[in-house]
Amino acid sequence: MKDELDNICEECKKEDESVSQNLIKHGYKICDSCYTSKTIFPV
Repeated sequence: MKDELDNICEECKKEDESVSQNLIKHGYKICDSCYTSKTIFPV
């Protein structure tokens, strides 16, 4: 469980506080910046 909450984004590999929040809210382990770009440009 500790490995899941290390706040490292799976997309850009940067550490961000929003990673654990997005994991809980959306089920994706990504930062707010990557989440926004993934929402606008889904690939």
